[in-house]
Amino acid sequence: MKNKILRVTKSASSSYKKKREKYTKKLFTFIESGIYKGKKLLLPSFETTRSTKSIVSTCVFNVLRGHLQDVIFIEAFGGSALMAALALSNGALRAYAIELDMKAYFIALENAKIFENTLFVINGNTFEVLQNLVQSLEKKLVLYFDPPFDIREGFKDIYERIFALLKELDCNKIFMVIIEHRSNKKTPEFLENFVRVKLKKFGSSSLSFYENVEKK
Repeated sequence: MKNKILRVTKSASSSYKKKREKYTKKLFTFIESGIYKGKKLLLPSFETTRSTKSIVSTCVFNVLRGHLQDVIFIEAFGGSALMAALALSNGALRAYAIELDMKAYFIALENAKIFENTLFVINGNTFEVLQNLVQSLEKKLVLYFDPPFDIREGFKDIYERIFALLKELDCNKIFMVIIEHRSNKKTPEFLENFVRVKLKKFGSSSLSFYENVEKK
């Protein structure tokens, strides 16, 4: 009986250890293009943020490549700052990532160490931070929004809030706005000074690309 109990205890301990390793194991990805290709980036827990799919990020930089020279890239709802890092790898002058969640923020800070004072991570609410950040920058800007999908609790009107936020920004500084969203969410053709020039679908995720009509 004693040996039987011991075997059960060991089995339970082994099961717990495997589960613990599953949830504590570090997640990571690699930069897939540009001058930092092959560099490893840490990712936050999937329970914390939703990382951009590889096929989506590839599409973004296929469109942007060649237009990033002397441009500052801002990633709103930045998570691990993956898109900001890819922007730098593909020629952006500087990049910023705004992230509210503390765990994701600290992971983004670790990723920023790869880049020599060109990737800046801000811990804060995009809706409270972005307007002042845009105002403080002098170069041409690209804004990338990758918010939690609107099916998550507390984010039902997230896209409408982003559309409203764009009305408050200094649009003269912004060259392009890219919004990652659920494919069944219809985005408007026009947003303030911006016109939608591309709509790309990738299963449940889509990208809406907007260009500033006054900057064309």
